[in-house]
Amino acid sequence: KMTIHAILLQNRAGKTRLSKWYDKVDEAVKERSKIEIHRIVTSRDSKYTNFVEYQKHKVIYRRYAGLFFSMIVDVNDNELAYLESIHLFVEVLDGFFGNVCELDL
Repeated sequence: KMTIHAILLQNRAGKTRLSKWYDKVDEAVKERSKIEIHRIVTSRDSKYTNFVEYQKHKVIYRRYAGLFFSMIVDVNDNELAYLESIHLFVEVLDGFFGNVCELDL
């Protein structure tokens, strides 16, 4: 069983363009998590993997143009399956918007 706890789309400046939380989380915790996750994914060197442990979860992320697509998942879940689902989500957005950009979100 694979569990997605949250999905975040953030630009390079840290502005969250889309967020969906599947767990009941306090708003203050959500905001703090958004800031921390943005700091983590933007500061990581590209030579490292696209997944990192965060608190008791794992963040799987991928950068497309100026947007970071992040999923907060269970630590034991399959990272490659989530990377593939992020890619599929981007393809769906591209199909819907033509060539998706930050302004479309």
